[in-house]
Amino acid sequence: MTFDDARDDFSRLHRVFTFHLGVGVALAWMTALYSACYAPWVRNIRALIDPAGGTQTVESTWSFLFVLPVVLTIAWLSLFFGREILRRSQTLPNVALEFAAAAAVAFGVFYLSIDRAVAALYIGL
Repeated sequence: MTFDDARDDFSRLHRVFTFHLGVGVALAWMTALYSACYAPWVRNIRALIDPAGGTQTVESTWSFLFVLPVVLTIAWLSLFFGREILRRSQTLPNVALEFAAAAAVAFGVFYLSIDRAVAALYIGL
């Protein structure tokens, strides 16, 4: 059996999704770590990003940069180690729709992670 061969659609889609989510996790961490080198380490980074934003919640640089990559890492680890649990807990009638919905959510979290890192990077430059 080659890398592209699979027993069923779930195995094939799971392998492809796990690989691509792993790449996204790596890119999110690299961007967050790179921007952490240049971002100001303050207690409230949101006030620096949008000073005219009015009353906002206080968020430190640590949580602003690293919460979403941690969420992506937890999702990737649970996907990697929970393959059979995911197979048994299928909620949608089509496996491809289920992985497409998961990909849309993962891409949204990935996009927010990169957006936050770039915003912090622009403050530091």
